[in-house]
This record gives sequence, C-alpha cells and structure tokens, in this order.
Amino acid sequence: MDKMQSDCPYPGCFFCVMKEANPSKRRASVLKFFRELPSQDDDGQVLPISGLWNTAMAHPNDPEFINLGIFECMASLIWKGLKNRRWLAHDQNIYIPYYAAHIIGSYTMNMEEFAERAVRAGVIPPLVELLRGRLTWVEQRVAVRALGHLATYPSTFPAVADHGEVLELAIQLASSSLEIVYSHFYQFVDRRLGYHCDLLTRGMGGVEMESRKAEEWASQLQCWSLQLINCFAFKPEFLHDICKTDFLIKLPGMWGGLVNENSPAGVGLLRTICQSKIGRGHVANISGTIDALCNIARSSDDWQYMAVDCLIWLVQDANTCHKLGDTIVTVLQECVQQIGNSRGTISTRTKEEIDELLRSKQSYKLEKNMPKEDLHIKQAAALVVKLEGNSMFSSGNIEGAAAKYSEALALCPMKSKKERVVLYSNRAQCYLLLQQPLAAISDATRALCLHSPVNRHAKSLWRRAQAYDMLGLAKESLLDAILFINECSQSKDPDLSLKQNKVPDYAERLVKKQMRAAWLFREAALKHGGVHCEGDASDAFGQEADDSEWETASESDAENEARGDADDENDWKNDSRQEDFCEKS
Repeated sequence: MDKMQSDCPYPGCFFCVMKEANPSKRRASVLKFFRELPSQDDDGQVLPISGLWNTAMAHPNDPEFINLGIFECMASLIWKGLKNRRWLAHDQNIYIPYYAAHIIGSYTMNMEEFAERAVRAGVIPPLVELLRGRLTWVEQRVAVRALGHLATYPSTFPAVADHGEVLELAIQLASSSLEIVYSHFYQFVDRRLGYHCDLLTRGMGGVEMESRKAEEWASQLQCWSLQLINCFAFKPEFLHDICKTDFLIKLPGMWGGLVNENSPAGVGLLRTICQSKIGRGHVANISGTIDALCNIARSSDDWQYMAVDCLIWLVQDANTCHKLGDTIVTVLQECVQQIGNSRGTISTRTKEEIDELLRSKQSYKLEKNMPKEDLHIKQAAALVVKLEGNSMFSSGNIEGAAAKYSEALALCPMKSKKERVVLYSNRAQCYLLLQQPLAAISDATRALCLHSPVNRHAKSLWRRAQAYDMLGLAKESLLDAILFINECSQSKDPDLSLKQNKVPDYAERLVKKQMRAAWLFREAALKHGGVHCEGDASDAFGQEADDSEWETASESDAENEARGDADDENDWKNDSRQEDFCEKS
C-alpha cells in the first residue's frame, strides 16, 4: 500500500487505494479518503470524483461505498462548492458539485435502503440549494434527478417534502426549464461556459453536438422535474399547490424527455392528478387543459391512453361531468371507433384490427392445450408463408406481400414472439410503401411491444418514425428516430451497429428535419428574439445545419429513404436491391 502511494504524485490517491489487494486495508483507506476529501484543497480532486461518478453509473446497487460514507462525502463537497467560491474556481473544482449530485442520484435510483442512508447523511439540504439555482442549470438538472429518486420511496418522501420549497421549485423548473437552457446556454454560442460544454459532450463534440445535447438535457431537466412533481401529486394534501391554472394549462404541452420512452410527460402528470377527486375538480375548471386532453386523445402517439384515462375519470365523476359538455363524450366515442378517423362509423382498418385482436385471444386459448408437435407445424407453416411474402416483396408485389405476412401471423403461434415481431415489422414496411401510415404505426407498435426488451427493435422504431413523418407528427417521429439511433449505437449485431460511431445520413436527415419542425426551444426562442418568424426556426436552430459536425455514413450504406426497408437480420446494409429488405431468418 505504502509503496503504491510513494510512486504516485498525489498522496492518498483514490486510484492507488482501490488497487490495494487486502480488502480490510482497502476498506479502511477508502473510509479515510471519504472523510478527508472535503477538507483538502489539493489539485486534481476532480479525477477521483469523476471515477466515482463512473462507478456509480455502472454499479448503482453496489453497497461498498455506501457503507464507507460516500453520501456524507458528496454532501460535504456540494456544500463546499456553494460556500467557498474561491475553491470552486480553482483547478477543475467547478465540476465537483455536478458529479457529487449525480453520484447521489445514481446510488439512490434503485435501492430504498441506499436512499434512507443518503437522507441520514444529510444530502437533501445541499441538493435543495442546487435546485434553487445557486450554481447553474446544469447542477439543477442533477439535483432534481436525485431529489426525484429520494421522493419515490415511501420512507424517504417525507424528508423531501419537509423542505416545502422543493415542490414549488420543481414546478418552476418544469415550466421554465426550456427557456432557462435556451437563454443561458443555447442562444449565444460565444457565451457558453466551458465546463458546461465539456459535460455535455465529454470533450468530444463541437458546437452542433453541444446544441443537440443541450436540447436533450433541457428535456431531461423538464422530465425529472415532472417526475418529482408526480411523487407529490399522489398525495392529496399537495394537489392544491400543484393545480395552479397557469401550470395545468402548460402541462399537456410538456414533452418530459426526448430520449426517455418511459417518461410520463405532462399528460402523465395530469393522469396522476385526475386519479384524485381534488385533482379532477381543478382540471375540469380549465377549458384549455380539457381541449388539450381531447386533442391528445384523438392522436396516435404513445401518450394517447393517458389522455383517454383522464377524460374517462372526468366523465365518471359526478362532480365534474356536468362541467364538460358533450365534446368530451364525442371524443371518447371517436377513440373507441377509430383513432385518427373522426367519422361516425368504424373504419375497415379498425374492424380488421378488432377481428385480429379477437383471433389472437382465441388463439391463446387454443394453443394452451395444443400439443407441441402441432405448434411446431404451425410455426413451420408460418415460416413458409413468410418466405412467400418475402419473395413477393422482392418482386415488387407489396400488396401481396402484406397479405402473406397477415396469413403468416394467423399461423404463427402466439408464443413465438420473435417471429411475430419480424412479421409485424415486415408488414409495417409494406404499409409504409402502400402509403398507409396509420396501419404501419399500428404494426410497428405491436412489434415494439412484443420485442424483448420492449421498444428496442431498431427497424420497427425506424419504420414508425417514417410513418409518423408521413402524418406530419414531427415530435413522435423525432422521438422514434433518436431511439433508433441509440439502439443502433448499443447493438452488438454488426449489421445494426453504427460504423465507426457514425450516424447514418438518412437518420441524421430525419432527426434534423423533425427537430426543426418540433423544436424544443421554439417558444423560448420566440420570447428571446431567436426566431423572427414563428413558422421558421431555421434562424435559431438550423444555423449550423449546412456544416454538420455529425459524422455520417456514406450514401452506399444508407437506406433507401423513399422506399424504406423490411427486416433482414443477415443484411441490414441496404443497397438498391429490393430483395435485401425482407427478413429471411
């Protein structure tokens, strides 16, 4: 141990401590390190803190550092940064409060026991100070994340709620986060703080990467603020503070997370509010919120069911139904009949989907008692029909291919989820080419729901993004396109993984198009003079668009955008041959 330290320029170096082979000695050294670090003023303190940040992200459920006082250490470091601005400005200490709050949030996101230890260690008061904006929006982002995790658990929620300003601050952040990030970072490139840029891009990006990550972080700031408020919304005693008219009017328009498919968004918080009689009473009095819920209920995005739930609860409540009029009932009838189809009769497509759903339920019942041999025969027959569909697709008979995929789905056992994912995704591609985006969205969503893990089938994400684009649903298309890129970047499949970390140019073009159309900072830019024409955000958002710093794949590796593709596990790379678009496995 001593020999290791003598070779290191930093006495008591954390990395040297972690190399100690003797567990008891290492434990004692780590304990001493956590106790002494906040009182030291040596250079290079950010290095072990960033190492701890990586460890917390990779192993959030490991109790080793929890038992040795990491929460006490991180709380003390945040206080030090808040109270000692000279120390904060020295060396690279400006990064430390951010990393410290992030570490607290990572270690408390899964384990209630860890959250209880964090509360006893006194992490809440310094986190609240960061939430107030004592430093910058970057630290607010990780503070609201950590407080949201602490508020999730029954045993630690009261400790968060005891700080009465937390809820008010979270509401302010959810309402103004986009404007804060736009005016304090995005709007003026030459005024961006260097450490903000480094944290956003990890030192690997240029101006456009910074801007793109700033939009993602702004969305997360809003997302985590909404999640924190959501914890309070389950408690009736806090609903009067949450249900202020201005806030409820804004809620339906809050995205709540660009790349977080599990985010409840603003409508998710409204759903929580509407579960309570008190909450429904507030919502029913605000016509703007009711109108927004009706519009979401008519849409085809992933938040639709939340809006429908809100409307149903409002109609069923005797104290609120009389305030709503006939519009809300009409909207619910439309949702039952056909989403996206406002006619008075059920469309042919809806009838087909209902019939397929009934057949699926019947198949489940029949297959429970079916011999395995018969199931294998059905699966083999489905494979033969699928291959016939692939052949038709390759020859340009798209309608015939779609029919064959439907026939294969009728044959394919319900338990054969992997095969059904492929069939739904292939049929979604056919519907795209047949200019039937609603049907494509339906099938792509089914494929994503059946896939394991859920919502991680890259090709279905891409097809649904294209279908949303055809319908002019920029926000929904953007979310799926970003998830598609993320999934490709994490895939171990060589046919799916991004070449040399390059984003395919077809995906880049769609993301840029939708980010202009559904620009997160549009309202903030209009308010601060960044956009002079409300119909065109190119002055503010697209100023770097012609000189993209995204590395992109070559044209020969890009998909054929006009036609899309169908699944092929063995040949993801697309050239001009249509037969490469069908999955053959």
